[in-house]
Formats: sequence, C-alpha cells, structure tokens
Amino acid sequence: MAVSILLVEDDLAIREMLRRPLQKAGYQLHEAGDIASARTALLEDPPDLVLLDWMLPDMTGLEWARTLKASPVTRDIPVIMLTARGEEEDRVRGLDVGADDYIVKPFSPRELVARLKAVLRRTTPTSAEEPVELSGLRLDPLSHRVSGHGEAIPLGPTEYNLLHFFMTHPDRVFTREQLLDKVWGTNVYVEERTVDVHIRRLRKALADTGHDGLVQTVRGTGYRFSDKD
Repeated sequence: MAVSILLVEDDLAIREMLRRPLQKAGYQLHEAGDIASARTALLEDPPDLVLLDWMLPDMTGLEWARTLKASPVTRDIPVIMLTARGEEEDRVRGLDVGADDYIVKPFSPRELVARLKAVLRRTTPTSAEEPVELSGLRLDPLSHRVSGHGEAIPLGPTEYNLLHFFMTHPDRVFTREQLLDKVWGTNVYVEERTVDVHIRRLRKALADTGHDGLVQTVRGTGYRFSDKD
C-alpha cells in the first residue's frame, strides 16, 4: 500500500507544484487548504505523514501540530512544517511542538521528497510490506503467512495483528492499554483483560516451534517481544 501524505497548504500554486513530484515518488496525496478540511481528511483516512504549512487561514500550523502531538491518537503521525519563517527562533518553536522536520520556503520539490523519505525512515520501524524475522520466526505481510523454522504457524486475525505489531517493535515494553490502541484501534471498546486472552492464544500458537518465549510478560507493566532474557 502506498504511503499516504496529507498536504495542508492554503496556497494553491504550492499544492500544484508539489502534487506531481509527490505522486511521481509513489505517494498517495490528499490535500487541504485549511485546518478544518485537514481535520476532516485526517478522520476519514489517517495519513502516514502530514506536510503542514505554518500560516493557514483558520489556525496556525504550529497550533495544529501541537494538538496532533498532544493526542494519543495522532501523536505518532510524523509532521513536517512548511514555512517562510526561517529564523532560528521559529525553527526551534516548530521542533519544540513535536514537528519531525522543518523546511523553509522556497524549497525544491526534490529537496522536499528527500527530507520526507528521511523522516519516514526515522519514524517507521519496518516497511508494512517487508518480511520481518527474529530467531527463526518469520512474518510475511504480503502473503499474510507466519512460519517458525520453515514450519507454517496458523494464526487468527487478532493474533496475527498482535504478532505483527510485536515483531515490528521488538525489545520495547507496551502496556495493555497501549496494545489496545495500537492493535485493536482507538474506536473499538475492548477490556484490557482481552489482551491477556489473545497473548495466551498467541503463545500457544507459537509453542509448537518453540517461539512462545519471545512474548515476555513484564511484571507490573505489560508485555515485550524479545529474544533476550
């Protein structure tokens, strides 16, 4: 699936200048001319990255960036600020609210695409289509298959999504609440103990190939996926 970019810019000429190079680079582009339209676009189809102009008619991009980074629903979406304000103080303000990069106008589309790729590399642990493997356990997102030492491991949809999240975020501890947000989604009501049920199912499925120990319980906190003790 193509990476989705939300471009929030009130200058139509700039949007038109960026549209072709971004699409040529393989990105799925959505456009908004103000924050109100951007909010609607984000709710309908959350983007993988936001290109956000500083000066907008209904709210500054700086204010909206601060809102995005303060919300647990949107804080992980990378934000690149686009602005004519090149003073050091302004750059610091942009980065202080959580922006992942800050590009001063005028800039070339080629520079923007390069900076965009750099931010995505930093903020995306593993490509959504790239197979991941740890200690002989392999998950292939394209074929939706999981195997352990070459032996197929059948998983239910929730266990598959849980394993995919774990394998793309190894060695990090997640609370049950964080797992609910990341795997089940913020718009679904599920009790935290449901996480424990699916963890048990996942471990049972991985036991035949000896990979159940990769799903580790961190007492008093949650769970971690790791081949380290």
